[in-house]
Amino acid sequence: QNLLAEKVEQLMEWSSRRSIFRMNGDKFRKFIKAPPRNYSMIVMFTALQPQRQCSVCRQANEEYQILANSWRYSSAFCNKLFFSMVDYDEGTDVFQQLNMNSAPTFMHFPPKGRPKRADTFDLQRIGFAAEQLAKWIADRTDVHIRVFRPPNYSGTIALALLVSLVGGLLYLRRNNLEFIYNKTGWAMVSLCIVFAMTSGQMWNHIRGPPYAHKNPHNGQV
Repeated sequence: QNLLAEKVEQLMEWSSRRSIFRMNGDKFRKFIKAPPRNYSMIVMFTALQPQRQCSVCRQANEEYQILANSWRYSSAFCNKLFFSMVDYDEGTDVFQQLNMNSAPTFMHFPPKGRPKRADTFDLQRIGFAAEQLAKWIADRTDVHIRVFRPPNYSGTIALALLVSLVGGLLYLRRNNLEFIYNKTGWAMVSLCIVFAMTSGQMWNHIRGPPYAHKNPHNGQV
């Protein structure tokens, strides 16, 4: 009981400083693999160092950070669920121990017993959006996390710039607005929109599919 209390106290202290704490091999074995445990641990196995050139790892990390922050600053936060990560360059032995050859990977380590197949998040099929991760966590731990995303003003700024650009153009050409009735110009704009839609850009924007897929036979990304 004393050992368990010490582990939980340490995890709560780390959580008070950051919503996701990094694990090396020793910390992974002590806090995640070794009993006793009465808490669930969500671990992202990743490769964030620039030399790894894993762009999908950075994208997944952003979503994971949003999810962990949503839990850390929610009124339901407690010592039954924690978020951590293992970077390949900081925990190569952990990757070898789990026979893991791809990143990013999300796993749930339950309070008792070994992780089951469903405790590994199906990133290739579902994607890594924070909302999808939260749903998976609810299925595995019965802990429901409401995802709060920070406000994104990029769309508003882009719209303001576009309106300013169009307004400035109309002002400069206010004495000659015949170009507005140019059929060729409008046809070119329409074709560009059609090509963008048929290229799959809108589908990607709506569905947010994963950047890369893993070969189920050899695990290669």
